[in-house]
Amino acid sequence: MFELGKKQTLTVVKEVDFGIYLAEEPEASVDERVLLPKKQVPSGCRIGDALEVFLYKDSKDRLIATTNTPKITVGEVGRLKVSQITKIGAFLDWGLEKDILLPYKEQMGKFNEGDEVLVTIYVDKSSRLAATMNVYHCLSTDSDYKKDDTVTGTVYQIHEEAGAYVAVDDRYSALIPKRELFGKIKVGDVVRARVAGVKADGKLDLCVREKAYIQMVKDARKLVEIMNDLGGALPFTDKAAPELIRQETDMSKNEFKRAVGNLLKNGKIVIEEDRIRLV
Repeated sequence: MFELGKKQTLTVVKEVDFGIYLAEEPEASVDERVLLPKKQVPSGCRIGDALEVFLYKDSKDRLIATTNTPKITVGEVGRLKVSQITKIGAFLDWGLEKDILLPYKEQMGKFNEGDEVLVTIYVDKSSRLAATMNVYHCLSTDSDYKKDDTVTGTVYQIHEEAGAYVAVDDRYSALIPKRELFGKIKVGDVVRARVAGVKADGKLDLCVREKAYIQMVKDARKLVEIMNDLGGALPFTDKAAPELIRQETDMSKNEFKRAVGNLLKNGKIVIEEDRIRLV
């Protein structure tokens, strides 16, 4: 049985002027054969030889074989460059003559021609190969990463309630929980993070900030920079609403209070009724 979108080894059963026909069995019927175009035929290839080929569909929607290797096959995850954006979706360069379509309904973020997007390949309802940015089901959960390891991954989906889904090493399933999201993280971003925990099913929980005692020092420095930019003082104190603190400092209220406490302890600030001032 032919496997669309995958490599398989087939036998040469017939030679013609425009190429060779391949099949699983030497006695295969016409309907059980697939063409390998002449320019793809290896030198010296004869009837009865076995060839490893990749099966896809040509521009006329006919099943065809190639000895070229695509950058990713069905079920694999990888980065592909956007070669063209059209009314039906984006076309991605995956290493074959015919680019592969990333339909609009399978897109999870904005991008431009020339950008790289993290995708997997699937067979759609019309038995055609297509790309999707929904790679969740293709990611592995058997990484060797442990708590406090530093990892790098690609953000492939932002969920309003759960957080940012990340493909660590573009291979392993991970999540930055909503409570850990800081800054303007968006789909396609490559993030460096710390493993905050490994779930029972092997999925990773990530944190983009350091451990509290390390982050506190960094946040304290950041507050000093912010106050310097504002003329030497913050126009609010640690009693401000969490939303205001996050908006102005990109910190949670607890992180802000820890940083303020660090600066206060070191004699670098004074807390007044409605502001925090550098000494």
